[in-house]
Amino acid sequence: MGAKVLHLADIHLGMENYGRLDSKTGLNARLLDFLASFDQAVEYALEHRMDLVVFAGDAYKTRDPNPTQQREFAARLKRLSAAGIPTVLVVGNHDVPNSDGKAHSLEIFRTLGVEQVFVSRRPEVLTIPTRSGPVQVACLPYLTRSSLLAREEFKGLNLEELERKMAELLTMFISKLASDLDPRLPSILAAHISVANAVLGSETSIMVGRDVVLPLSAVALPQFDYVALGHIHRHQVLQAADPPVVYAGSIDRVDFGEEKEEKGFCVVNLTKRQTGFKFFPVNNRPFLSIEISPRQEDPTDEILSGLSMYDLEQVVVRLKLNLSQAQTAVVRLDEVYKYLQREAYFVAGVSRQVSGAPVGVRSPGLTERVKPLEALEIYLQLQPELAEHATQLLEMARGLASELEGEGET
Repeated sequence: MGAKVLHLADIHLGMENYGRLDSKTGLNARLLDFLASFDQAVEYALEHRMDLVVFAGDAYKTRDPNPTQQREFAARLKRLSAAGIPTVLVVGNHDVPNSDGKAHSLEIFRTLGVEQVFVSRRPEVLTIPTRSGPVQVACLPYLTRSSLLAREEFKGLNLEELERKMAELLTMFISKLASDLDPRLPSILAAHISVANAVLGSETSIMVGRDVVLPLSAVALPQFDYVALGHIHRHQVLQAADPPVVYAGSIDRVDFGEEKEEKGFCVVNLTKRQTGFKFFPVNNRPFLSIEISPRQEDPTDEILSGLSMYDLEQVVVRLKLNLSQAQTAVVRLDEVYKYLQREAYFVAGVSRQVSGAPVGVRSPGLTERVKPLEALEIYLQLQPELAEHATQLLEMARGLASELEGEGET
């Protein structure tokens, strides 16, 4: 019987896109979603008396979390600590400051000497006492370029040479960690890094800087009994055994790039060279993309009928409409928006793909009778250079409109 270890990563407290204000707490509801997902991991650890929790980096969305986010994260660590469950925190790229002299967002736990909480910002081996005996955790936190560029051998290198040198250095760090292990004790490599062949998700848009990618052989060393990875949001197994190399994935969905991914944590039965593990998905708020291609000349009722087939009460939804030019001129988007806002938890966007639209000709739907939000969407469709920002601009506009409506009611 081995040590029972819970492996999780990438909690990203503070990721509040597709959220609204919760009337009971005054907090952004997406913060509450992420905390609810985190709570499921904590509850599992408590209920099943885990021997150890290994967190592989990125507690917060930003390097400067607000006091509320810090309070909520600390409250959950306190529950684990009070139950006698040690937690190892490996610093991720979203946790590190933009200057080496500044404290990182997890450093407060080390400074205060919080019982049963172990924080690692540098490559090191921690030997953690657990109910099932000591467990070694070889920690490789996210290392920034600035922390490495001070080395003499990095000066004057071009980008390609620099990345190759950084990969060599990280590989050397891991090899050194492996050599420092006591071969009699079970061991874990906990690292916040990118490993070759991992399938990327939406984290490509929120990662800080360009990543150095290590080969699988650099981490899958025989001295490790399990490799607990963070940084890539999609849960995936890069190697199933000898040792298992596993990304736990993020604890909740960041955006629609993760719409179909299961989110959760891993439970590991850690033994010398015979480690087993299982992924446990958490229940979290679903994201749903709906695409409708109506056939009727006036498509509004057909669109609304199509939407009525979905239960959207707890769903973050986005809608894509495939319309002809004639349909675009008569579709009543205000009714579609009102239906979605009434039925769905959050409306991430309504986009239109117009077939046969002549280049450079304004849509006949853009008239003085069109409501502001609808007019903005039509305008954005006519501006290809704004395509990558269209969804964000529409979200901001809808947020402002909601605030103005609320002010008018008071």
